[in-house]
Amino acid sequence: MNESLPIWDIHGEITDTLAVHDRLVLTAPTGSGKSTQAPQIILDDVLCDGGKVVVLQPRRVAARSLARRVAWERSAKLGGEVGYQVRFENHTGPETKIEFITEGVLLRRLQDDPQLAGVSAVLFDEFHERNLMSDLALGLV
Repeated sequence: MNESLPIWDIHGEITDTLAVHDRLVLTAPTGSGKSTQAPQIILDDVLCDGGKVVVLQPRRVAARSLARRVAWERSAKLGGEVGYQVRFENHTGPETKIEFITEGVLLRRLQDDPQLAGVSAVLFDEFHERNLMSDLALGLV
């Protein structure tokens, strides 16, 4: 984790809100750590049930690069505790706890498993880049 990023200034607010509510809208400037730190905060400080954090990314390149970055920050092997899945690529495993995926991957999962068994949190990153796929995913989750 990179506790020097601005998101750590509101770490307590994030964890306190999620302890009481099951939804949170997080708005912060670019570079504040939303994409890399929020999933780690939620996994480490909020989740108690052993489920995974799924981070929805609108672009494949972002899913790949963010997974690599978070794996590096956690000194983890990509595909181990931290992984990603995009069309035709799956770098996850049974021990994956933070998973970066694209909208199409999430929609296919929802078709197979509407309850998203084993998933404790879904983060919609870059949601301001709205499109039909992300809107549909939000409605189904």
